[in-house]
Amino acid sequence: MNTLELFDISTVSASSELVILTMPITDKAKQPYGILHGGISAMFAETAASIGANAALTEAGRVAVGVDLQIHHLNAATSGQLQAKATPLHIGNRIQTWQVAITEVNAAKDIAFATVTLASHSL
Repeated sequence: MNTLELFDISTVSASSELVILTMPITDKAKQPYGILHGGISAMFAETAASIGANAALTEAGRVAVGVDLQIHHLNAATSGQLQAKATPLHIGNRIQTWQVAITEVNAAKDIAFATVTLASHSL
């Protein structure tokens, strides 16, 4: 089972210009205190950026992998549906940087903001 399956992540849109993912906030994504775990927000942000970065690659036999993640947790969430919107800040030959906004869509609440840098890696 991969991360997308484990956390029921759905792809709404995926291109080299915009990635939109959704994920329900379930008990498996929460801290013992009943709120969304910050590590889950980080995983969700890196997943969105990785999908976009891989869509932007043009050279066969290469994949984009995360090398740096900066995340700011803005608000707690206990239930609802998360949405990640990832857009590129820079797409270079070997390095890409993406920004990701995570919101809880039912309450229209900002949950986290991340910057993800990825490197092109040969398989």
